[in-house]
Amino acid sequence: MRSVLAAVGRLKSGPMRDLYLEYAGRLGRGPLGPLELREVEERRPLPSGERIAREGELLRAALPEGSVRIALDERGKALDSDAFARQLGGWIDDGRRVVGFWIGGADGLHPDLRAEADLLLSFGAMTWPHLLVRSLLAEQLYRAETILTGHPYHRA
Repeated sequence: MRSVLAAVGRLKSGPMRDLYLEYAGRLGRGPLGPLELREVEERRPLPSGERIAREGELLRAALPEGSVRIALDERGKALDSDAFARQLGGWIDDGRRVVGFWIGGADGLHPDLRAEADLLLSFGAMTWPHLLVRSLLAEQLYRAETILTGHPYHRA
C-alpha cells in the first residue's frame, strides 16, 4: 500500500516542516509504503464558501482514483493507535493499494468531501492547526506501521 496526504496550504521551512519530514521519512519500506505529500492552494481571493468548494475540488483531484479516502475532521471518529493500525491493516488485507488523507484549510473541508470519505477521522475534540495535523498524521502512520510489523516503537 502507499499513502498519499492531500492538504491545503504549503509547509514552509521551520519546526512544523521538520517534524513532518522526520516522521514521513520513517515510512517507505513497510506495509504503508512511502507517504507522498500533495499540497494544493487556491490563490484567488474568493469568499469563504467559494474557497472551501474550490479547495474541495483540488483535494479530490489530488488523490489517485480508487484510493481509500480518509478525511481529517474534528467531527470524525476518534480511534486509538491500535484501532487505527487495525483499520489500515484491514484495507491492506482487502488489497487496497492507496490510502489517501484529506486535510482542509483554515475553514475546514467542504461537506461533499466529508460525505465522500470512507472514514472521517478525528484527532480529538480540539481544533488543531491544519499545518500541524500533517505531522500528527505522519507520526500516527509511522506508529501504525510499527504496530502492524511488531516493531517496539509503539510499546516502548
